Amino acid sequence: MIKYRKIYFSLSSILVLASIISLALFQLNLGIEFIGGSLLEIEFLHGRPSNQAISDKLSDLELGSITIQPIAENNAILRMKDIDEPTHQQILQILAENFANVPPPQARELAISEIILENRFESIGPVIGKELQAKAFYAIIIVIIAIIAYIAWAFRKVSQPVKSWKYGIVAIIALMHDVIITLGIFSLLGKFMNIEIGIAFIAALLTILGYSVNDTIVVFDRVRENLLYSDENDFEQIVNSSVRQTIRRSINTSLTTLFVLLAIFFFGGQTIKYFILALIIGVISGTYSSIFLASPLLVVWEKWKSRKE
Repeated sequence: MIKYRKIYFSLSSILVLASIISLALFQLNLGIEFIGGSLLEIEFLHGRPSNQAISDKLSDLELGSITIQPIAENNAILRMKDIDEPTHQQILQILAENFANVPPPQARELAISEIILENRFESIGPVIGKELQAKAFYAIIIVIIAIIAYIAWAFRKVSQPVKSWKYGIVAIIALMHDVIITLGIFSLLGKFMNIEIGIAFIAALLTILGYSVNDTIVVFDRVRENLLYSDENDFEQIVNSSVRQTIRRSINTSLTTLFVLLAIFFFGGQTIKYFILALIIGVISGTYSSIFLASPLLVVWEKWKSRKE
């Protein structure tokens, strides 16, 4: 399997490059947790109006750019600039008055709660948003450093022919491969489907880091055992044997995880839909990188060192 590494590297390079280009062109569609603003989720009890109708009725409030996302059958999520409580109540009043779908005299007799239901209202200032961005960045950096340190310590007894810290570096390269691809896909989803990312997406990225490194360490641990107890001296052959010994376990584990994630994605709530989608992408990418990227990278690094010496 390792002999096909050029194919694996080419596929990974194409995916990573495409993801980086997508991020450069479209960036990420950040949610209000990061950029500040208000989010209002409304359920229309008498039928949901069109996005344009909602936008037109709220235009007089000078809310800036309003993003309206229909969800479920009669719900809609409105994202807008940060608003105060009086403006919040004005929005509810306008929506109730204009979208009761009953004649005006009767509409005036209905309470707001009989026309629309407010399921959620969140307001986060931009200062808090910037703080959350910084904390998310630091969390990922700390995780990466901890992973390198732990793998270097765990593999200290197999420092030949590849130094123990190199296992950690290769694992991080595989992790970055998974994270960049996930970010690239979500930049496309943000551009063409208006999907925003929030704190749940950061939690998904951290989960992907943990899952991917776990899969990678399973393969590396078998390499370590074979280096310690095998009579084989060819490092490439040892790595190749280790991959063959662990590939079925890795794929079976990933498939069982994917079955659960797919069930939650299709039948779970709307609020966690894209959190689960990020995990699905990460599990698929992580399984691929653990088997077809991390292990071949070890072999290439060892061969490069041998040629250099």
